[in-house]
Amino acid sequence: MTSRSQSPVQSGLKVELRIDVDTFRGTRIGVPNLCRLLKARGIRATFFFSVGPDNMGRHLWRLLRPAFLLKMLRSRAASLYGWDILLKGTFWPGPLIGAKLGAAIRAAAADGHEIGVHAWDHHAWQSRIDRMDAAEIDRDLRRAFDELTRIVGTSPTCSAAPSWKANDLVLSRKMEFPFRFNSDCRGTGVFVPIVGGSPLQIQVPVTLPTYDESIGQAGLTDATYNEFLLSRLVPDGLNVLTIHAEVEGDSRMHLFKEFLDLAQARGVDFTPLGDCVGQGPWPRGKIVSGTLSGREGWVAVQEPISG
Repeated sequence: MTSRSQSPVQSGLKVELRIDVDTFRGTRIGVPNLCRLLKARGIRATFFFSVGPDNMGRHLWRLLRPAFLLKMLRSRAASLYGWDILLKGTFWPGPLIGAKLGAAIRAAAADGHEIGVHAWDHHAWQSRIDRMDAAEIDRDLRRAFDELTRIVGTSPTCSAAPSWKANDLVLSRKMEFPFRFNSDCRGTGVFVPIVGGSPLQIQVPVTLPTYDESIGQAGLTDATYNEFLLSRLVPDGLNVLTIHAEVEGDSRMHLFKEFLDLAQARGVDFTPLGDCVGQGPWPRGKIVSGTLSGREGWVAVQEPISG
């Protein structure tokens, strides 16, 4: 049972809701669950879809890394994700998500949610981005973009790099696509990234921690998680929350449902990410590599350089 203690309603609280869909199971089960939940509450969000092969089980080799093993144990990954996710693509090629589950993606678009590119092959991007050249990045983005366009019937308007792994080359290659904005990094506010002295597409960074980064840290449990998350919201500021179809749309759906109930009872509004990008002008900044508590490896982070 989660905590239901209430803090005072604060004016100006808004959460930009981002939903990452990384896997076959997340698309098949999590997306319809979340669409029903959000529709019942009149909430629109931004869905970022992985649409190529689901090879996420190939991450199991990372158990050899102490930081990743600790995260898997702390988040109780087997019960959080399920063994079909943890083993997908390990002993046989992973299924093509978009080809088999296009109906779930179309349903999210039909409900009015913003649709964006996450990846063609989430695992490949996450594990190889440091070694990918411009042609490989272009190919991955193009395959995902074209597949989402085929499925939905319109071009995706935004993108988000898997696991917040993006660099200057990634940002530059995305300029070849008609994205209104990208959400490739962690940070504090909307900004225009500068690469080689040139301004690129607007970035909407994620500002709030994710469930898997937070749970188990400093004694945080499911019973205290929602109050912890609500305490991190900044009035009149950017509050970008990432949830995962595999988690909040499945094994922790009850927890997310309560979070929405608690937040809406306190006057919190939920919007897709794209609703905040037309309110510029925005400061300029850089994206650099950094680390986050609870997350293994490097992530792209916002580094402001001018007002």
